[in-house]
Amino acid sequence: MPVDAKVILEVYNIAGQKVVELVNKEQSAGYYTVDFGASNLSSGVYIYRLAASNKATGINFSSIKKMMLLK
Repeated sequence: MPVDAKVILEVYNIAGQKVVELVNKEQSAGYYTVDFGASNLSSGVYIYRLAASNKATGINFSSIKKMMLLK
C-alpha cells in the first residue's frame, strides 16, 4: 500500500458466494503478505477482490482477479 488505507481482501467461489474474508482492517503504508489456508476449500476456480480506500483523500482502489486452486 502506498498510503494508509482501509483494506479488504475477500475470496469468492465461482457462484459469487463469499467463502473467506482474509483482511478487513486499516493498514498503514507498506508491504504486506497474507497466508491463505485453503484446506477447507475444494479445487476449482475462485475470484479474489482487493479493495483499498484512503479516507484522507477519498481515493478508492479495487482489483478483482481469478485464481485456480489445485490440491
